[in-house]
Amino acid sequence: MEVLPVTYVNYSTPEDSEWEYSEYSEYPESEETSLIEALSKRLEAELRTAKKTHLSVGEVLLPNGLTRAIAQDMFQLADSEPCGLRGCTLYINFEADELKTRLSTINCDPTTPSTFEVYLTLKQSTAGWNSFLPQFLKKITRGGTVMISPEYDLQKRKLYRSFSD
Repeated sequence: MEVLPVTYVNYSTPEDSEWEYSEYSEYPESEETSLIEALSKRLEAELRTAKKTHLSVGEVLLPNGLTRAIAQDMFQLADSEPCGLRGCTLYINFEADELKTRLSTINCDPTTPSTFEVYLTLKQSTAGWNSFLPQFLKKITRGGTVMISPEYDLQKRKLYRSFSD
């Protein structure tokens, strides 16, 4: 399991020698990119595992750049959190034909208490080429193919209350 670092904190001393606390809202570009890539690869690995265990299909087809887009959105959701991505618990769900299935649960950093949860719902694409095939042909082609839609739903749920709430 990968451990994703927390946001940078800058402790500086101004001229009057009092400590000032300021939190950067952005990571350095290279670190932000590497975090997004790591999270994207982690999502791909979880989907590969779910393909064998929960979906029972031969192939899962993802739109190009889907996991990266999800990782970027998650990164933005975690930016305002006290522990950043380290405090995230991600629940990956799959929705097909009005049936919702939990594929995986990811604790971004198991040593950090969760401060928020993100619910990712992937949806099956109905506009793909395999929607035109008869059901019996779908069954004989490599155990079936699931096409994931480029549309997904991310919902964030805080596990704490802040003074501003």
